[in-house]
Amino acid sequence: MHINPDHGESRKEKSMNFITKATSVAILVTLGLSLAARTAEPPKVEPVKPEPRKGNDAAGAAEKTLTIDLGNDLKMEFVLIPAGSFEMGSNEKDYEKPPHKVTFARPFYLGKYEVTQAQWDAVMGQTGGKRLDHHFKNPKHPVDTASWLACQTFLKKLKEKAPGREFRLPSEAEWEYACRAGSTTRFSFGNEEKDLDDHAWHGGNAKLSTHPVGQKKPNAWGLHDMHGNVWEWCQDVWHDNYDGAPSDGSAWTEGDQSFRVLRGGSWAQFGPDLRSSHRILIQSGYGIKFFGLRVAMPSEDGSR
Repeated sequence: MHINPDHGESRKEKSMNFITKATSVAILVTLGLSLAARTAEPPKVEPVKPEPRKGNDAAGAAEKTLTIDLGNDLKMEFVLIPAGSFEMGSNEKDYEKPPHKVTFARPFYLGKYEVTQAQWDAVMGQTGGKRLDHHFKNPKHPVDTASWLACQTFLKKLKEKAPGREFRLPSEAEWEYACRAGSTTRFSFGNEEKDLDDHAWHGGNAKLSTHPVGQKKPNAWGLHDMHGNVWEWCQDVWHDNYDGAPSDGSAWTEGDQSFRVLRGGSWAQFGPDLRSSHRILIQSGYGIKFFGLRVAMPSEDGSR
């Protein structure tokens, strides 16, 4: 399932179409119907490899992993993503074009897992922020009803839990770079949709629900659930293609502020919509049972 920016619809109509289509997929699975597999040739782009993982060792004081204590025996784990370059986007969809080189001058941290319901509730507390009415209520499951605006409140309060730290949503480029983890294939683990079961909770195996984070195999850089479970918000505003996109990995924040980008697919999506390059737009105030987040943080050497 995807929102095609070329249909001539308004952006609000595209957002609502995604919600309608996602609900329809859930109904089809419930009825036991099988969706025909959609296949596509892998995008043919000239790969630009990221720096080797050992680049972490060159990050000065930055540790390869970092843990933030949230209290009450809850922690948030981060993985250091190395500096380097990669080819962002693909030729599969117009809104993933053009494939372009993005270079990260410095490493950054990204959450090892999607933010769980327990972590969200611990940070937001009983007052001073909205406690989400999680759809699939389980403290070990990812947050599943978060809007982009609610994520901004969460990140602000997370800073109060860890004075001196800066937290944010990843840029769209950071997200895809971390998801690919050095790969140039359709998924971080290769091109074959049949291998998704080992790496993702998706429409073919999730049984209409999210699942505890970290149960599936991580990618090459140790990040879990980059494909499936819940869509993950990025900081960027939506653009119909990558013409004029930043080449330094920063968030693209010029444009219509009411529509933001989500990545990764969810428990309701099937193969093509879980690709590393796939992207959708949703209004920033929408928070429904498919949407969560993963936290990014500058490395200790002061990078972005």
